[in-house]
Amino acid sequence: MAASMELPSEGPWLSIVIPAKNESGNIELVVEGIVSACAAYAPFEIIYVDDGSTDDTAAKVLEMAGRHPFVRLIRHGASGGQSAAVHTGVLAARGYAICTLDADGQNPPSEIPKLLARLDGRAFPEGVAVVAGERVGRKDTASKRWASKAANALRQKLLNDGTRDTGCGLKLFRRDAFLAFPYFDHMHRYLPALAIRDGWTVLHADVAHAPRHAGSSNYANLGRALVGVYDLIGVVWLLKRRKKVRGIEAGDE
Repeated sequence: MAASMELPSEGPWLSIVIPAKNESGNIELVVEGIVSACAAYAPFEIIYVDDGSTDDTAAKVLEMAGRHPFVRLIRHGASGGQSAAVHTGVLAARGYAICTLDADGQNPPSEIPKLLARLDGRAFPEGVAVVAGERVGRKDTASKRWASKAANALRQKLLNDGTRDTGCGLKLFRRDAFLAFPYFDHMHRYLPALAIRDGWTVLHADVAHAPRHAGSSNYANLGRALVGVYDLIGVVWLLKRRKKVRGIEAGDE
């Protein structure tokens, strides 16, 4: 676990990473929502990772970049999944603080300040690596809410990570801590558990949820459930195989 972090004097301190696949109808809504909600937190950047879209998502992002120069676009030649897109965005990020949110508008950008309020100014509190959003008043279908509730109950029982809603796309975390986590597909759903595994503390913030603005979900409930069980077994294995000691350089005792 890194003990402290040096804050850069220039450039964006906050990178807002948005994985997107076929979300052209939501790009302007989300970008303008971020601009409005985060004006007091400048300088920041918005990084869209187009994960193999077949619509004009990339063109819409470039249109917004022409309006707001801090908007960036990175493209995957083929779809690699949400975690791959998040990882690509974090690697490219210039900020030491990363905020993720879904591209469909269901994570209202107006909720981002609720996560930022958990910081000490613009620094993470000592020992904290993740501020996890937890949705209240979800606007999904009944079947999707039921599937999420069942999955979260099972995950919490096995991982005991203190997070009731790990599927919320709104998360704020230290870039250096994230890049030290083991990468695997769907890891974005297990950031609290991975942070605790590495000795970090996780904070939480209740956030609102909104109906999808345009388009349709790229994931089915059954597909999520089947993949989730497989991933959960792997994460339990990772937690049991964590490194249990850390080195202390002479003179730092």
